[in-house]
Amino acid sequence: MKKESPMSAAADVTDATWEASVLNHETTVLVDFWAPWCGPCKTMGPYVDKLAEEFDGRLKVVKLNTQDNTDVPARYGITAIPTFIVIKGGEVATQIVGAQKYDALKSAVEPHL
Repeated sequence: MKKESPMSAAADVTDATWEASVLNHETTVLVDFWAPWCGPCKTMGPYVDKLAEEFDGRLKVVKLNTQDNTDVPARYGITAIPTFIVIKGGEVATQIVGAQKYDALKSAVEPHL
């Protein structure tokens, strides 16, 4: 029941797979909190994919659909989308809210790799 482009370089995560896919992952993880109806989220999609490709092997990039998964966004206080959080060692390293230029998103992620 995937609602985004199957071409995305980012893996889908859910409330059920959050711990195993994100918190217990050995590398830094960038999480894109999005929803299918969110225009700015769609705008950010290519940037998220570009980061996944550029930092392949150093950064895991995942997307969490906030419309279908409400537990994780509530746990992290996500009230606006798109929101991006960088998780390193199971902890939030940084959080970025709203649509960004690619360079700004990349600059927010790089220090945590």
